[in-house]
Amino acid sequence: MIKQVIFSTKKSLVTSFFLLLLIVGFQNHSYATDRILNDTIEYKEYRGSVIDSKTKKSLENATLLVNGTNISTITNKQGDFLLKVPKKIIERRVTISFLGYTSKVINLVDFDTKNTIIKLETYIEELSEVKINVKDATSLVLEVLKKKGDNYYNDNLKMTSFYRETIKKRRTYVSLSEAVVEIYKQPYTSGISDILKIYKARKSTDYNKLDTVAFKLRGGPFNTLYLDIMKNTEMLFSDDMLDIYDFSFDNSTKIDNRLIYVVNFKQKKYINDPYFYGKLFIDAQTFALTNAKFYLNLENKQKASQFFIIKKPRRADVLPIQAYYQVAYREKEGKWYYGYSRVELGFKINWAKKWFNTIYYTTIEMAVTDWKKSDDSELPKPKARLRPSVIMSDNTSGFKDPEFWGAYNVIEPDKPIESAIEKIQRQLKRN
Repeated sequence: MIKQVIFSTKKSLVTSFFLLLLIVGFQNHSYATDRILNDTIEYKEYRGSVIDSKTKKSLENATLLVNGTNISTITNKQGDFLLKVPKKIIERRVTISFLGYTSKVINLVDFDTKNTIIKLETYIEELSEVKINVKDATSLVLEVLKKKGDNYYNDNLKMTSFYRETIKKRRTYVSLSEAVVEIYKQPYTSGISDILKIYKARKSTDYNKLDTVAFKLRGGPFNTLYLDIMKNTEMLFSDDMLDIYDFSFDNSTKIDNRLIYVVNFKQKKYINDPYFYGKLFIDAQTFALTNAKFYLNLENKQKASQFFIIKKPRRADVLPIQAYYQVAYREKEGKWYYGYSRVELGFKINWAKKWFNTIYYTTIEMAVTDWKKSDDSELPKPKARLRPSVIMSDNTSGFKDPEFWGAYNVIEPDKPIESAIEKIQRQLKRN
């Protein structure tokens, strides 16, 4: 029975997620031209950072949401943010929230357009002794799955999102892709897959630093969207998979002034195949999953590599050394929706008859920056839809233009990414 469960689960994981993640193949130069549309909306920019009020530590992935709208952005690794707001609504307020901290509401007119420092405070109250109103952690997870239809949007949603994909060879960026993506989100109770369309995109790859290998990601924005585990429940918690994990309670926390239960999960000791372990953050009032942070078990690297590698050089052994996943949901009027996801992967390539190995790291993330309810009449035509097997094509045109994104909210680039973009721009000027 256990063997049947494992086989069924592995098949589900491979087909729904891992198979689309990575390609390691031989060098392949391809170029494509994307249509770049001009933005005409008048907007105002606000820059700044979100930090811990006591330690001054930067808060990564803090959310800034313009009240009364669906406009939002998140902070980068240094806690920095860039928020673009139409001038007609600059009288509104912004809610800044971060898991484990007290949310803060600030008037937009009080923002410094160049450098607003927002300090959040941690909760002082002791949450570890909070009484949990379910008998055990497994029962709580079952309640989360049971209430999916009540807690998450069952309308068609059209989401505007920003996607970024980077590849580093050790510490040096060798590939950078960014895109504004339109997500046509299907109801959470529907079995219909979400639809994606790229509105704007730019990419640059330095093939000279990739040796004889082109390290390429297959799936593009789909990889981050698959992490919407309340839409794609089979990725982590199909009926068969629940028997694979042990669940336990951790100390509770809060977000947006709401009590959040924290559940740890990991695969049972007798399961030898690689599965996930991490934390689930569950709203205590509604039993909605608000966040999830988890890793793939890499103890058996040879088996784990089979999930990722579609094609590789014959005389190379490619092993995963890092596999981290994160998804966050947002709430409006009692319903939750996908807001942000991130994947961080690391791979070591051991070459036959070579003294030194090559290490690559890739990070992909996508954040919803605006959304509205829609219907089937707004769906893009089949030819315009992004394919799940897509590899972001090379197009450096956008890196020439500092106003490339126009009024669209994007994730402020980390300092090393900024340096990489500046280098790309210098190369383009020389050419």
